[in-house]
Amino acid sequence: MKILQIVEQAFRTLVEEQDDTILWLTQSMAGAGADAEVLLSGNAVYYATMKQRQPAVRISDWIQQEPADIPQDINRLLNQGIPIYVLNDELAERGLDESMLHDGIKAIDKQQLVSLYNRMDQIWQW
Repeated sequence: MKILQIVEQAFRTLVEEQDDTILWLTQSMAGAGADAEVLLSGNAVYYATMKQRQPAVRISDWIQQEPADIPQDINRLLNQGIPIYVLNDELAERGLDESMLHDGIKAIDKQQLVSLYNRMDQIWQW
């Protein structure tokens, strides 16, 4: 069964967690044998261009000791052979372009998105 994970909400758990929850879940599922692919959508397209770890968050006396490392999460997914996509239009809406993408992430257009959806058995949107 092919599963497309659409990650739309970005930076939602990064104060409490060391990873983006859905990127971690996808990596874990793939490690257990799931056939998964990822589409970064909405504000999560920023993940496709990040080059360094999130800075530590400080709230009063508390400091997040292990801030998220989205580029490392992306690397882990790609190293497992999990395809990662972003939509050209969503990059452009945010002033980003294909030249800024992390190596291995593929920018697609809306026509290619239709084909991507059609290849999947399930689509999970987060």
